[in-house]
Amino acid sequence: QVQLVESGGGLVQAGGSLRLSCAASGISVSGFMAWYRQAPGQQRELVASISSVGVTNYADSVKGRFTISRDNAKNTVWLQMNSLKPEDTAVYYCYTVVSVNPSWGQGTQVTVST
Repeated sequence: QVQLVESGGGLVQAGGSLRLSCAASGISVSGFMAWYRQAPGQQRELVASISSVGVTNYADSVKGRFTISRDNAKNTVWLQMNSLKPEDTAVYYCYTVVSVNPSWGQGTQVTVST
């Protein structure tokens, strides 16, 4: 059974940093992995992804500030978030695909204050 467990969210002032972790079980993080976020009243949006060969992709709104990475030995994916802005406030979800089925973590809340 695939399980994705996010951690590392919290309350931070604008300009600060957080590092989110996604610990996976039942699947290797060496495949396609991604982070999404959903703000209140908004649709869930892709923040960053990393392919099986390490190609990364970022939403325009986070380019230059966020970095996705992984450690296959620890079976963990991270999202380093720097220069946080109030508009980054959202629940952040770890995501992968198992066969053709999407798999989501439970989410971790990130709140950026002014």
